Amino acid sequence: MIGFESPLLLGLLLVIPAWIFWNWLKGRTQKPVLFYGRVTAVAAAGNSFWVWISRLLFPLRILGFTLLVVALARPQLINTERVINSEGVDIVLALDISASMKAMDLNPNRLAAAREVARDFVAGREADRIGLVVFAGQAFTQAPLTLDYDMIKKLITTTTFDEANPGTAIGMALATSVNRLRDSDAKSKVIILLTDGRNNQGDIDPVTAADLALSMGVRVYTIGVGRLDEAQIPVQDQYGRTVLVSQAVDVDDETLTKVAEMTGGKYYRATDNKSLKEIYSEIGSLEKTKIEVKNYYQYEEIYHWFLIPALILLFLELVLAKTRCRPAVHELWAEEK
Repeated sequence: MIGFESPLLLGLLLVIPAWIFWNWLKGRTQKPVLFYGRVTAVAAAGNSFWVWISRLLFPLRILGFTLLVVALARPQLINTERVINSEGVDIVLALDISASMKAMDLNPNRLAAAREVARDFVAGREADRIGLVVFAGQAFTQAPLTLDYDMIKKLITTTTFDEANPGTAIGMALATSVNRLRDSDAKSKVIILLTDGRNNQGDIDPVTAADLALSMGVRVYTIGVGRLDEAQIPVQDQYGRTVLVSQAVDVDDETLTKVAEMTGGKYYRATDNKSLKEIYSEIGSLEKTKIEVKNYYQYEEIYHWFLIPALILLFLELVLAKTRCRPAVHELWAEEK
């Protein structure tokens, strides 16, 4: 990268257009100093080598002046080294993909809304490792902790409903997420668990899993998704047609609250898309990574790259103007008889 120690001096370049205009105007208004009765011999010499060189004197002067101004502004090569120190947060997103997440009380359904805010959450991180766990009747690790945010976002986007494992194994999901953080040495370890139901599958209950998280210094944020009464959900009828049926929203607020509070986290309830986005935004601000950026600069003076050519050009222009290219005749005028 190139910078200038005195960039204001570059403003001197603004005189060049006025200089060029003044030179052009001077050439049109200057009167002849010699008169010839017949200019045949002079015209024959008009295309000589030195006449052609004399036409380059003014461009040489302009170029030399330009390089001189740039040299006076002291151009420098700047080498920058950037060092980033981050405390880092390791985060596991635990996402419910059970069939009940098809409910349409969020637009277009609970899972689609959850995927959208989860992708936005990942995109908003800078130096945090993020993992992904999905669960229905069983829990699965989709991605271990990683800084590859593009991969995490793609996995979130392609996550779909797990109808092969009915039920909701919240305890197993939490335990699997804690296991992902077992070897983490990050200053802050976080699980964000989103579900729309209550624990009804798996060998580990949510409170036991919360105890495990607490012992390992993992903070758990829980999110219950769904309206406070009923929601419509698409199902297949006996003829294979998709129909909408109403079902009661059954989020275990009590257990989810206890799990979060035990670990120093917080429980949230999302009843629509807007509140879900606000919840992830709040969690993101609570778990803000402290990043310290230090920039180191090394300067190398390169003004001589411009100064030496400028002096050579200006000296050459001066010598030529005072010797072979000296303007003895500014205008020739004659009247043929």
